[in-house]
Amino acid sequence: MDVLTLVSALVALVGAAATAVLGYWTQRRLRLMEQRNLMDSYGASLAWAAYDLQSRLYNILHGHQTDLSPGPYRGFMSSFHLQGTPEQREYVRRSTVFVLAEYLGWVEILRRDIQFLDLGQSRANRSAVTVISSIGTVLNRTSSADDVLRLWRAEQRAIGELMVHPDGEPGRRRCLGYAEFCEKLDGDDAFRRWFAPLLEDIDRLAGDTAQAALRLVELQQKLIILIDVLDPKAERFPHFRQQTSGTLGVRVAD
Repeated sequence: MDVLTLVSALVALVGAAATAVLGYWTQRRLRLMEQRNLMDSYGASLAWAAYDLQSRLYNILHGHQTDLSPGPYRGFMSSFHLQGTPEQREYVRRSTVFVLAEYLGWVEILRRDIQFLDLGQSRANRSAVTVISSIGTVLNRTSSADDVLRLWRAEQRAIGELMVHPDGEPGRRRCLGYAEFCEKLDGDDAFRRWFAPLLEDIDRLAGDTAQAALRLVELQQKLIILIDVLDPKAERFPHFRQQTSGTLGVRVAD
């Protein structure tokens, strides 16, 4: 083999290696960009779901405090579940279960479409995973004095799976809306069986909020932390930040 042929072969080999390396890093960069775009998109939906859930928890807890205070004032559960119309009572039951289920649905969507172990060195993503896990622990916690709204981790996954809209596809998934959720409660016995215990828990909660106050307070606080992680610049909830103070201080959405 002459020198010219050898040089040409080396140049070709180096070119092929450079192309392979460049292709690898290009694909890796595109994959990371896709994951970040998904995290931004799904993270926004998860943040809204967390906001709605913590807001309902605030209404329940603050209403309990109102019921205990002197005066003719009535809290959320007393006004609309215990002493409200049948329609109001059913709304409280279904909508409270819905906001919990919707949150679990978006957690499941994130789990399906984003591999948490392949999110690079993003501190925010790691923090989100940590907080989501801690919220699951609060829901899962066993106590002889407090089993209202307790969900085992497999139950959390199952409810999340049921809330994922069947028409979605990777990167474009969404949760059931409230109307769809209510329709399935009314017409799908298998679907309703998963939510019947939670609906019963709302009835128990209306009768005695104190029994679940510890779990609900901790759950609400961790949801606020998750919102902070998902919306660190307060772009989605600016007024929420301004009015957040104390252990139960949040802006009420409903």
